[in-house]
Amino acid sequence: MIELKNVSKQFGSKKGIIQAVTDVNLRVKKGEIHGVIGYSGAGKSTLIRCVNLLEKPTQGSILINGEDVTSLSAAKLSETRKKIGMIFQGFNLLKTATVYDNIALPLKLIGVDKSEIHNRVVKYLEIVGLSDKEKAYPSQLSGGQKQRVAIARALAQEPEILLSDEATSALDPETTDSILDLLLKINKELGITILLITHEMNVIQKICDYVYVMENGSIVEQGSAIELFTKPKQETTKKFLNTISQRKLSLSLIQQLRISGTVVRLTFVGKSTGQPLLATVSKQFQVNPNILTANIIELKNGIVGNLVIHLTGDQKEIEASIRFLENHGVTVEEVEG
Repeated sequence: MIELKNVSKQFGSKKGIIQAVTDVNLRVKKGEIHGVIGYSGAGKSTLIRCVNLLEKPTQGSILINGEDVTSLSAAKLSETRKKIGMIFQGFNLLKTATVYDNIALPLKLIGVDKSEIHNRVVKYLEIVGLSDKEKAYPSQLSGGQKQRVAIARALAQEPEILLSDEATSALDPETTDSILDLLLKINKELGITILLITHEMNVIQKICDYVYVMENGSIVEQGSAIELFTKPKQETTKKFLNTISQRKLSLSLIQQLRISGTVVRLTFVGKSTGQPLLATVSKQFQVNPNILTANIIELKNGIVGNLVIHLTGDQKEIEASIRFLENHGVTVEEVEG
């Protein structure tokens, strides 16, 4: 569906060449939701704008349904772009136009029949839950409602692909959740493939099948959401995970609890999440596990449980208990800090 091969993008400036994206490869299968996460300046926005050639890559290929769009004529590129919808952080709504007209205008510009325009506007306003707002103006809407209008406008062109450029970063947490639920609904019911960029780990957590971690213009780590949440390799990935699951104990906590010795993080996934393994450890081995932090992360395609525990007792018994946990599918790693 979407494939980027060795894509790079450079910009010229007074200070010289700026390398925004470097040798990026990614592949999004039809019907999946893939997310690119990174901090500000990582190159995410440039990368996603290369997909529909709002930014033409300096080198590399962009394939949509197997066709390299970087080599298309202007006319053919315009036709291909009709298959690609895009939503932005800033909504980009016309302030002097009603909700209805904000959705209808792009369709008028590409020559859609008037009756078909009406049918699509009504249909997609219903899908995004704003059927009662067609005569309202953007100033009369909340941030979440404005983003829903922007999504309806993108859907009205009936694309196969939806690109999302930080679409929830200007919204409060509750509204963000409602927009993410809407994107999941669109993906499931309409079969639209979604590629999004974000700096929010909860966005990745809730809706993504596959994740790319971007830093300094390059993809530094990638994998299924469950793989990245259970076995992150790069420091950048671990920092993002720390925003929703404490991966590093603070010095004040260590001092307050007088922690010393063996402190490990246990990651449970799949069948291991439903087993009382820690209780078994305390009975079967001469160790005392003390839970320091715990949480459960619900991903789109599974559940990941995290426990940070302080193990005290004979060192050989501690090592045996850790082997027992690993043999039962639990990932055990030393806690930083």
